[in-house]
Amino acid sequence: MKKIIIVLMMLAVPVLAKVDLTTLPARDSVQLTIYNSADITLARESRDLTIREGLNRLQFSWANTLIDPTSLEMMALAHQSDIDVMDLTFPPRVRELGLWNIQSEVSGKTPFEISYFTSGISWRAFYMGTLSENESKMTLQGYVRVTNNSGEDYENAQVRMVVGEINLLDQISMLAQRQYPYGSPMPIPKAFRETETLSRKSNTRSLGMLADGLMMAESAPAMMAKDVMKESLSEYQLYSIEGTETISNGWSKRLPSFKPKDVPVKNLYKYEERMYGPNVIRFLSFKNDKEHELGDSPIPEGVLKVYRNVDAQSHLAYTGQSGFKYIPVGEDVELNLGAVGNVVVEPKLMDYKTDNYRFDGNGNIKGWDEIRTFKVELKNTREIPVKLEIKRNFDSSYWTIKNEGKYGEYEKIDLDTVKYTIELAARAKKEFSYELTTYNGSRMDEFIKANR
Repeated sequence: MKKIIIVLMMLAVPVLAKVDLTTLPARDSVQLTIYNSADITLARESRDLTIREGLNRLQFSWANTLIDPTSLEMMALAHQSDIDVMDLTFPPRVRELGLWNIQSEVSGKTPFEISYFTSGISWRAFYMGTLSENESKMTLQGYVRVTNNSGEDYENAQVRMVVGEINLLDQISMLAQRQYPYGSPMPIPKAFRETETLSRKSNTRSLGMLADGLMMAESAPAMMAKDVMKESLSEYQLYSIEGTETISNGWSKRLPSFKPKDVPVKNLYKYEERMYGPNVIRFLSFKNDKEHELGDSPIPEGVLKVYRNVDAQSHLAYTGQSGFKYIPVGEDVELNLGAVGNVVVEPKLMDYKTDNYRFDGNGNIKGWDEIRTFKVELKNTREIPVKLEIKRNFDSSYWTIKNEGKYGEYEKIDLDTVKYTIELAARAKKEFSYELTTYNGSRMDEFIKANR
């Protein structure tokens, strides 16, 4: 890996005069704004440059990095009325190198900001939920993993993350690989002039407008516990990690984001053969609002791994995991934690018969009823009570049903589905039965007429 190199050539006279070369100090600070919907990161570097009165030329090399040279911008942070960053030039026959021409009416050390877009840096969110013993509340720990494959080390960087879709006309990774002249993907013309000059204004893409809307958040001492500050920017959400982090090339780093405690949650076990097969599926639900100790900001897309406290020593048992999409403020979320073996539903066909035949004038059957009797056995082997939702799907839209036993709450969902909601105590068993009559042929017509 080759680090970004910046050399300052200070000229108080025309270009043919003697050139003084000065190796510049390391970055004073750097801010990375990483977008999760596209492979793009806005980098803003602050450096103190020693300049002289007159024309100065600043050399910038991005060799072995994924920096987009067409996005390079530079501005003085002090003496702005006395310093003019005139243009950026890309010398011919030199790879991955640009020269800024800076006209100054002052001399001395001056802070500058260099900004650009790069690719190869990404972030993703993931979460750990720890349920209380009775599973009515959850501690939700959020983390962000930042991965740097940009070719450049970023030391003591302030890290900000943006949630929201952006529309890129060009991929930054492709722009970073273009050959000279960097402003065009076309081959170099034979009669191309000695130096291609690109104005700072022409380099600014629509992404720059978005970047200008992101306000710098304050840094905190690196040894303090990290916190995440959130800002809403129109349709985007900005997350700023407190303090600074060193994000080395080729490495990933996990950063804590938030940790709300005692988030009220609901557990629901669902059984539906058509949807889930023979298994009972566990779901965990909560709402991103103040009543659920959340609601300060949207929750970025990620994966939640759920554990349960099993004793007073805070030993944990793994419960399941689920991925989820971006959760806006005020929205309910229901997470599928997967199949379980400690809550069982076993429907059994106990009887089948046909009845109520109808015949045509030739003695052929033209209508009949099919009558099926099912027994549904339920078992909860857990040490806590559970709530169970059982859906039964039928092959016909023309039916009647008779329920018997401890079937809890019964509800017709649609033309071919019914739902039973049942509370099962700890280590309890229950069973109920239902008789399903479906109508076929002319008996279907009789059913429709009777139910108008």
